Amino acid sequence: MLAACASEPTRLPPGTSRDDALRQLGQPTAVYLLGDGERLQYSRVPAGFEVNNVDLGADGRVRSVRQVLDERLFASTIQTGVWREADVLRTYGRPFEIDRVSSFDGTVWTWRYKAINERRLLYIYIDPNGLVERYHTGDDLRLERLPS
Repeated sequence: MLAACASEPTRLPPGTSRDDALRQLGQPTAVYLLGDGERLQYSRVPAGFEVNNVDLGADGRVRSVRQVLDERLFASTIQTGVWREADVLRTYGRPFEIDRVSSFDGTVWTWRYKAINERRLLYIYIDPNGLVERYHTGDDLRLERLPS
């Protein structure tokens, strides 16, 4: 049980050094440079419902940890008409699915997340130029269910 707690990004205290964070959490699924530091991203996608971003300051210490697949954050985070694919990846990591639909000339990136233990989906529509055009959420009505 102790090992499970130690590898949970949201339990990492601010000020933890990069080396200690890596020792506790293991290798991130992605690393992104930020203007004043870097982001260690820990994604549980495609099977899971969380993406945790561990942001380090220029001093190499943890500044913040945030689970970003949270419906309450989408409206204040996703910037339609501004974000590009790189911004989406830096924030949410790789989606569990990239698909096309006939009603949109571009791709639709999809992530699973939970809202009060209900399985939901985040859809981000990216136009042929790589620009985020819109997003929306919906219930996960797929027949295949992942275990809770």
